[in-house]
Amino acid sequence: MLSEVLANTPAARHFKDLLVGTESSDDAAVYRINDTQAIVATTDFFMPIVDDPYDFGRIAATNAISDVYAMGGKPFMALALLGIPVGKIPMAVVQRIVAGGHDVCAAIGIPIAGGHSIDTPEPIYGLVVLGLIHPDKVKRNDRAVADDVLILGKGLGVGIMSAAMKKGELRDKAYQQMLENATRLNTPGIALSDMA
Repeated sequence: MLSEVLANTPAARHFKDLLVGTESSDDAAVYRINDTQAIVATTDFFMPIVDDPYDFGRIAATNAISDVYAMGGKPFMALALLGIPVGKIPMAVVQRIVAGGHDVCAAIGIPIAGGHSIDTPEPIYGLVVLGLIHPDKVKRNDRAVADDVLILGKGLGVGIMSAAMKKGELRDKAYQQMLENATRLNTPGIALSDMA
């Protein structure tokens, strides 16, 4: 669907310092600042995939931050995106969502330096995340070649487990595995970019 939405939108290729835009379906955009630094920027948010508000905040933050790691970047700051059905969810629940995101950021030493909130029909939470990388070390989807080694930062199947949970068919042990995977950051990305 996104390909159709963007089909008639001109690519941003005419910006010479935009190293990664929409053309390669990457996890984040990359913009060169100078010969040794580029900004990695992403935004990611979604509705709850778990019932616990704190875990929802942790999962959403982890997902957004991991987009920067996937490009090989080192996150340095985040902004929060929060949509809440005002008056329908207790403030304590909203505070737990935000606390989950804050704790993930605090664990890697980056601030949530602001953000934006709106009244929405369903809860939404996520982050805008900014990182830094050397322009020559960016990892891109469209640079893979035959015989490249694929390194998974965490196990696959979180989406399948989440769908099973929504149907009431996910056992407690599988839920804990899903939560562990969904809150594991793709931190190896920085080390892998150094191998470029």
